[in-house]
Amino acid sequence: MSFRFYTNAISQASRTVAAGILTVGLVLIGFGFMIYLLPRFFATLAAIVFFVAGLGCGITAVKIFLALRHLDKLDSDNPETYRKNVRIHTEEYYDD
Repeated sequence: MSFRFYTNAISQASRTVAAGILTVGLVLIGFGFMIYLLPRFFATLAAIVFFVAGLGCGITAVKIFLALRHLDKLDSDNPETYRKNVRIHTEEYYDD
């Protein structure tokens, strides 16, 4: 039995973060290729660092997007699945 303590706002924030990470990753890959075009050793070294960092950001963003897609599928299949055997009582019983 799993409990879900997140809201749609958290899901939207995760999408925004993943989109930002993907954008930064693509910019880093672009800078890496621009620096690689310079025929100097340190430029090549910097290009490798930028390219690896960009790939890391891209892979992380794709993982977040896939995880969110999986969560959205779980929510859309049957939204009552995780509420099985849960009863909400609105009455309060106090000893006065």
